[in-house]
Amino acid sequence: MGGALTPGRDNVSAHPAACHRIADVVAKPSVIHVVDDDASFRVAVARLLQSSGFQVILYDSATQFLERLPVDACGCILLDVQMPGLSGLELQDGIAERGYLIPIVFLTGHGDIPMCVRATKAGAEDFLSKPVSKEILLGAVRRALLRSEAAHEHHDRLGALRGLVDTLTPRQKAVFALVVRGRLNKQIAFELRTSVRTVKAHRHEVMFKLQVRSVAELVSLADKLVAPDARAN
Repeated sequence: MGGALTPGRDNVSAHPAACHRIADVVAKPSVIHVVDDDASFRVAVARLLQSSGFQVILYDSATQFLERLPVDACGCILLDVQMPGLSGLELQDGIAERGYLIPIVFLTGHGDIPMCVRATKAGAEDFLSKPVSKEILLGAVRRALLRSEAAHEHHDRLGALRGLVDTLTPRQKAVFALVVRGRLNKQIAFELRTSVRTVKAHRHEVMFKLQVRSVAELVSLADKLVAPDARAN
């Protein structure tokens, strides 16, 4: 398929598959979710993407997409703007509200500057006009996939850090919160009504469980988490 995408006639078989944590899917094909009410355009896009090694799932409406998409979906969305029912821009808002970590590339034959500005400000990876060339489309998809991978890695990293924090006892969490706020052992002991020796023991356990070797690393971890108990004044 050369030049701009053109409609196709045959049905394309797309195989839905759950996308797991990023560490588990590195060697698997990326999933591209194509949401467009134009069946012939969906076929043309799917053929192009599949020939480039991507896995494709097709949706004929924004509502169908929301009903089928797993919360931890990886990949990206190729999304039409004007569709019956829920529009592409409204779907973008719904995705943000649900906290999905999945970039969007808009594809439309009826776009304008205000639409593009709104979509971009809301975090769209790109806003392309139909017909679109193979090179431009694949470039936008690859950029979106890189952003998707980075977002999932960041999400997984935060999840792992929160898991470590959850291993702390209530008293250890209290010590953790005070340490990252700059309190000295004597001050912590006074606030928690315990001994300096006990504070030192808790502090050692906190650093051991959170896998850090310095207070600076501890503060950095707290900043990444933005945990309420570690950031409270």
